[in-house]
Amino acid sequence: MTRLRVIIPALVRTFIKSKTEYPGAMILGWLSQFAAYGSMYTAISLILARFGALGGWIWPEMALLLSFHLLAYSLGASLSFVQFREMEEKVRMGTMDAILVKPIGVWTYIVFSGLNIGYAGHIVLAVGLMGWALTQVDIAWTPLALLLFLGCLFSAAMIVAAVMTMIGATALIWVKSNHLYQIFFGFWELARYPLTIFPLPLQVLMLSVAPLGFMSYVPVAVFLGKDVALLGAWAGPAALLAGPLAAGLAMLHWRYCLRNYQGAGG
Repeated sequence: MTRLRVIIPALVRTFIKSKTEYPGAMILGWLSQFAAYGSMYTAISLILARFGALGGWIWPEMALLLSFHLLAYSLGASLSFVQFREMEEKVRMGTMDAILVKPIGVWTYIVFSGLNIGYAGHIVLAVGLMGWALTQVDIAWTPLALLLFLGCLFSAAMIVAAVMTMIGATALIWVKSNHLYQIFFGFWELARYPLTIFPLPLQVLMLSVAPLGFMSYVPVAVFLGKDVALLGAWAGPAALLAGPLAAGLAMLHWRYCLRNYQGAGG
């Protein structure tokens, strides 16, 4: 454990140093992501200004939902997306074999040697929008409520990291798995809206097989005092437990794939 406390910060510092060699490109990337999401959220706000609400959610509530969704995604994806999207290449080129013999856990090395600081623009936009939204909605804040809110946010980020870990781990057996990210982002796009606007089978799917409904809709609906379809009074505990359960499943999947990894040649 002491060794990890030394190695992990060193890995992160080395990666950040490599990325900040070109600060102009890095800042431009942040600004472009900020502008892309900002323009999309502006379009949603204009639609709600015209029609009043979406599935019973007015703009300040939607703003909280969107910001929670983006912040949870940014935190989870910074630890997983780019790192595990490159698993295909690592397996195909054989560089995964070199990682297996490093004196540190494979998952730990992959995650922290590629910690993605490119999500800074996402996080700034999400925190700013969330700060405004929280001043516009009626939530009774207490120390316990704040802890639950942060717990739900952390749980949502764990879901993102867990799913992306499982997709990347699958490449250890299938060699190619990046096409699964297209499926993930299809559900991810839907997860930024209230689930109640979708047909019942899709709602069930996003609360079970593809649990991205817990990424934003369920926790935000709980804090806004809205009824959560299919879950009812269990919505709050489910929002807190979804992340750890997904992480546990991802851990089992990762270990299974690692045990059965035989290289790109099979």
